[in-house]
Amino acid sequence: MCVNKLILGDNLEIMKKMAGESVDLIYLDPPFFSNRNYEVIWGDKGEIRSFQDRWSGGIDHYIGWLKERVEEMHRILKPTGSIFLHCDWHANAYIRVHILDRIFGEDNFRNEIIWKRTNAKGLAFTRLAHNNDSIFYYTKSDTFIFNRQYVPHSEKYLSDFYKHTEPETGRLYQLDNLTNPNKDRPNLTYEFLGVTRVWRWTKERMQEAFENGLIIQSKQGAVPRLKRYLDEQEGNPLDDNWLDIINVQSSKEKIGYPTQKPEALLERIVKMASNEGDTIFDPFVGGGTTIAVAEKLNRKWIGIDQSPMAVKVTELRLEKQRNLFTQPYTTQLHKYDYDTLRYKDAFEFEDWIIQQFGGTSNTKQRGDLGLDGKINGIPIQAKRSDNIGRNVIDNFLSAIKRADKKLYDKNIKEKSPIGYIIAFSFGKGAIEEVARLKLKEDTIIELVKVEDIVPISKKPNLTLDMTAMQKTKKDIWEIEFSAKGESEAGVEFYSWDFAYNAEVGFRAEVMIDKTGSQKRSFKAGTHTVAVKVFDNDGLENIEVVKLQVNGDVEQV
Repeated sequence: MCVNKLILGDNLEIMKKMAGESVDLIYLDPPFFSNRNYEVIWGDKGEIRSFQDRWSGGIDHYIGWLKERVEEMHRILKPTGSIFLHCDWHANAYIRVHILDRIFGEDNFRNEIIWKRTNAKGLAFTRLAHNNDSIFYYTKSDTFIFNRQYVPHSEKYLSDFYKHTEPETGRLYQLDNLTNPNKDRPNLTYEFLGVTRVWRWTKERMQEAFENGLIIQSKQGAVPRLKRYLDEQEGNPLDDNWLDIINVQSSKEKIGYPTQKPEALLERIVKMASNEGDTIFDPFVGGGTTIAVAEKLNRKWIGIDQSPMAVKVTELRLEKQRNLFTQPYTTQLHKYDYDTLRYKDAFEFEDWIIQQFGGTSNTKQRGDLGLDGKINGIPIQAKRSDNIGRNVIDNFLSAIKRADKKLYDKNIKEKSPIGYIIAFSFGKGAIEEVARLKLKEDTIIELVKVEDIVPISKKPNLTLDMTAMQKTKKDIWEIEFSAKGESEAGVEFYSWDFAYNAEVGFRAEVMIDKTGSQKRSFKAGTHTVAVKVFDNDGLENIEVVKLQVNGDVEQV
């Protein structure tokens, strides 16, 4: 069963269905109580609807809106878990006093982390510039996961203290004190290299370190000192002022999401408050940074957002960093494209649709008698097919009897379903046989269409045109691409991969393009360009064009 999930929807309603004490770490970056002009970021229908709900009142309404969500987060957080709530000066005092202290308890407050997200801009004539965000760190109990983090030493510290270089290895080191600050230690008072002191170590340990070249005496009679290598030091222990992580506005990470957080910020939080294999939860996915970082750090994850665009951008980030060790994940949307589901990998489809149905799929994929999962103990068979025939009913009935005859007899006696078959559609023979079994033999098999579990829609249409203009350099062509998407739900954005490889998958070079227009220069050779379009339901389509660039540009 796939744990990693991206879910489109209202996080409050989804969290209510999540199991209690099921996640290890929660990071949330909710919309700030600030200037409304900056609150609608993606601009799609889901976000606007959420925005209107959140802003129907003032600060009291905002705090109430956030509080009921944090209450659910407290319920689903494990006793050893932590929560990090990211906010700014507009509401941080209200959030701490009226939400976090009341729900998690003042005793479980650990830190208010100050992140310097930007430098002062412009002139503030009546106040100091607001350049910091607050990240409130609470735990659920006094027993929690905490991995101490370190930051590198400053250049001044290194130049002041690590002044020595070992000729043989080139390693930097400093000479550190070996005497004991506690003078009343008779067992550690002895003569070493002609000097009597109260030492930090036993004489045996001192002698071993000396023989290993770790103790230096600059001259006869001088107090011996310890050689401490720079490359063996972890750095300075991290404090609650995070001034060393810069924003993404001018970095390669930038995807076009105005409040995008840097991966370094989330890496620090995830490493500090979780271990590999733990489950990270982000109820406000936004630009997808938490999910991308959790995946890189080998954590399980769950992400929710009201915006289809946020969910799809997060998918693009996951696909861009995909490698051999990437774990599978599922995306739960409001609507699903028939073609994508119908021609999905058979085993992936079975696992996914059974989960959507509320059941649990089998871990093994073969030798399961055609029973692909269960719901409340009742067998399920999932078919990635249309027009299922009577033979499927006959085989399913036989498999159920062989698998658990006792359960079969019990369900017959109680006139309960003995099994469920999920498919895209059912033929006349299957429908008639299920009716006959129920009427003549009190045997109930439920036929469930995929569209009864998840709403099915049509993916957007997409066309791609191009024009070429030769530049001054030889064999260098500038090509202008124009993508046009059409969808009943409304087109949201486009993404571009200018070095598309079908085996590797779509790796977005331009992640968010609202216009569908791009220009690129190409050297001589063969190039494959792909564009994706995404609509307001989260459905997508792709168009691929292969170009031959030499003395001219040809589509091949």
